[in-house]
Amino acid sequence: MLKLPEQLHSLRKERNLRQEDAAKELHISLNSYCRYERGEREPNASVLVQMADFYNVTLDYLVGRSEER
Repeated sequence: MLKLPEQLHSLRKERNLRQEDAAKELHISLNSYCRYERGEREPNASVLVQMADFYNVTLDYLVGRSEER
């Protein structure tokens, strides 16, 4: 199973988005999004929920606890 940084990268690529696009849609800074994708920083719970909703996956899938979307 993938971990959060790899999962974010994979989900973003599936939707053919740039990091800038994903950050804008999530209403977070580009710097924060990039750091999440590189594993340099972990998002708080509310941002994780936003990401799961945006990518239409469960929180468990997003953080690598389940392979079920």
